[in-house]
Amino acid sequence: MRFLALICSSLLSLLHAPAFAQADIFLCTDDAGRKTFQNTGAGKGCKRLDVQPLVTVPAPRLPPVSANSNPVRPAMDQRAAASFPRVEAETQRARDGDRRRILEDELKSEEDKLARLRTDFNSGQPERNGDETRNFARYQERVARMQDDIQRSESNVAALRRELALLRN
Repeated sequence: MRFLALICSSLLSLLHAPAFAQADIFLCTDDAGRKTFQNTGAGKGCKRLDVQPLVTVPAPRLPPVSANSNPVRPAMDQRAAASFPRVEAETQRARDGDRRRILEDELKSEEDKLARLRTDFNSGQPERNGDETRNFARYQERVARMQDDIQRSESNVAALRRELALLRN
């Protein structure tokens, strides 16, 4: 009888375990006004937040895949395929031309920006501004920002070139 009671109580505790799994969250503000989130309310300026439990919804089940169907692209309903809007070939060519022109313009402006950044960077020795003559740390921060800007611009140029290469002629 004790064994049965022990099993029943452990099963009951397992059923209620998800309700206890949610932890309290506290928003704490220090004297300087900085806000931190903590799992304990120990300290001044901590308020318990009322956070609702996360609701999850399982994904719908997919229909079984037959041997002759493509699992990546399921067959379209014939009526839906017939009523699907088509674009005229001339309209599509005009859109492709516009896209190519826009990408080429973006590439040109990004290459100009990159050339300007490299000129300002001066091979890692940019000229110091007036406020940086006595503050070397500020100068180093600006040099690091310039390096980041150059790297970002180089990656943008590479991405635009890849995108242009993917376009059909």
